[in-house]
Amino acid sequence: MINVRKILYLLCFFTLVFVPPVQAVLNLELTQGVDNAVPIAVIPFVVTGEKPSADVSNIITQDLQNSGQFKLMDTSAVKLLPSQPKGVDFQYWRSVDVNDVVIGSVKPLGNQRFSVTYFLLDPYKTGNEIISTQSVTVKEAQLRVLAHHIADAIYQQITGVPGIFATKIAYVLVQRQGIWPIRDTYRLVVADADGYNPQAILISRDPIMSPSWSPDGKRLAYVSFEKRRASVYISNVATGVRTLVTQFPEINGAPAWSKDGKRLAIVLSKDGNPRIYSIDLATKKIVPITRSWSIDTEPAWSPDGKTMLFTSDRGGSPQIYLKDLNSGKVQRITFDGSYNAKASWAPDGKSIVFLHRNQQRAYDIAMQDLQTGNVTVLTQAGEDQSPSISPNGKMVIYASEYNGKGVLNVVSTDGRVALRLPEKSKGTVREPTWGL
Repeated sequence: MINVRKILYLLCFFTLVFVPPVQAVLNLELTQGVDNAVPIAVIPFVVTGEKPSADVSNIITQDLQNSGQFKLMDTSAVKLLPSQPKGVDFQYWRSVDVNDVVIGSVKPLGNQRFSVTYFLLDPYKTGNEIISTQSVTVKEAQLRVLAHHIADAIYQQITGVPGIFATKIAYVLVQRQGIWPIRDTYRLVVADADGYNPQAILISRDPIMSPSWSPDGKRLAYVSFEKRRASVYISNVATGVRTLVTQFPEINGAPAWSKDGKRLAIVLSKDGNPRIYSIDLATKKIVPITRSWSIDTEPAWSPDGKTMLFTSDRGGSPQIYLKDLNSGKVQRITFDGSYNAKASWAPDGKSIVFLHRNQQRAYDIAMQDLQTGNVTVLTQAGEDQSPSISPNGKMVIYASEYNGKGVLNVVSTDGRVALRLPEKSKGTVREPTWGL
């Protein structure tokens, strides 16, 4: 019989057992922002007729505030809400040193459809204040997503970096039920990047591990222990339809997508020690990537697809290695600390984010420049795990603990901005991952 406990132990070999308590709905809050945040005013959008369920301007305000890059100015002094640039008191906003002003309108069109118009304005460009504008018609259920896209557009226009407010995150939620016998329910949850709209795409009495987003943001690969054996599945997020990828004896773990979405790197023990293999999703052909007497796990394809990161104990302790997929050359790339694992690439391929243990045996999130080798520790809690970098390479989501309660945290890759998604009800959250 398959030893499930043994498989779980090996799959978690490089993953902390720490699992903070959580609830189903996350509430993003800024805990640290930049000192020179850009002053911006988001004036409440004018709503004509029946108010929709989503407050578009408030969502935009929260997104920009939670980015840590903006200082949201008080708009309570605005008595008449403008929906067109000619109604804005630019002199007032210049007098309070506001760099940018956002205005807009929301108009019901009937049949649960709304027209949303916004303007991004520069108070200092007299006579040419409009930086950008757009009008979009959506169903009421899409208003929140539209607000995130507007915030993304504003963020990119001002900072020059694509926003991530309209992206998705996924995580495993574990809820314990009953007194005796105690039974856990596992949920693979997909939510907006700010924690709203959580949807369970899989609910199981058996453990779920290692979710991984496809490059197009439409599918999740993960490990499930249904029928008391580890198997790798892929689920379509929109339809819920899922496909079995591997179900070999013992370990099937740590799935990671190739950048073209055509292959998965998977950890298998079918030939002995846990090693990394590549499986073509169309042909099901399996090719070994690593061969050693050590435990190799946690693969991550580089953005250009030419190299692969992985964690191995071949040097005596868990460290991160890099393999050139053409030449086969393997090199160790982490040397600072006795434990470095769970690495992911920055989108530009110039740096990596990973789990790092210092000399005090505290587990934090760190970032390493691959050219210089310099390591920057981004967090200081000492109980962090499972870092996953955002699509724009500017933020990292990870699991941690705060005041004895489980949280998902977000930190910027320069360490200057920090956010918390606290959970208050019973449950545990594991292995967050950031998608499109």
